[in-house]
Amino acid sequence: MRRKLVAANWKMNGSFAANAAWAVPFRAPAGCDVVVCPPFVYLGQMAGLLGGSAVELGAQNLSSEKLGAFTGEVAGEMLLDCGVRWVIVGHSERRALYGETDTVVAAKTARALALGLRPIVCVGETLEEREAGRALAVVQRQIAAVLAQASVAQLAGGALAYEPVWAIGTGRTATPQQAQEVHAAIRVQLAAADAAAAVTVRILYGGSVKPSNAQELFTQPDIDGGLIGGASLVAADFAAICVAAC
Repeated sequence: MRRKLVAANWKMNGSFAANAAWAVPFRAPAGCDVVVCPPFVYLGQMAGLLGGSAVELGAQNLSSEKLGAFTGEVAGEMLLDCGVRWVIVGHSERRALYGETDTVVAAKTARALALGLRPIVCVGETLEEREAGRALAVVQRQIAAVLAQASVAQLAGGALAYEPVWAIGTGRTATPQQAQEVHAAIRVQLAAADAAAAVTVRILYGGSVKPSNAQELFTQPDIDGGLIGGASLVAADFAAICVAAC
């Protein structure tokens, strides 16, 4: 049985005051793993606020490079130094807004794994790609690039996250059946490379998950939790989603 995982992606939101107000009431329920990924500048603060709790600290990105002359980048070594254990890789906003290709995402995944960080590798199709009947082909291409750099067994130490681009921040959500179809196809692709390890890989769903729809999504056989965006900014809503996963 795969243990459920719920990760909060705060994106470019937060302040010292808001973060403290969020952390004070939040309690992670027993029975699932919980990760919070604030912006880089708040990692130190959140490490202190979450210290001693069951909540683990994650980052939203990392460089594919080692320490060196890369102005504006953040190395995985620095994340470890801040107490980070998880890192989101290849979020659709990084792909669409900052030009991260499948090759770049695969390199970042490999870098995270080499350092002992646990990557949450994001894949997903646009609305245009889905309407053209190419959703599975796009997701499979993105995963194939990662599998060229990392084994299925290595990915089992982190997670994959299926996030249909058309459902992120739009209020639209893939139906549980649509999400399960893609999650099942991802597991079949992983199993073709390593059947035993594929069973252990956690595949999260991301895309307008909220307390009202979380339980129905999380009860699908191949949905192992969620990568939560907007709803994670409200401690009570995020806690309710975590409860639904447990």
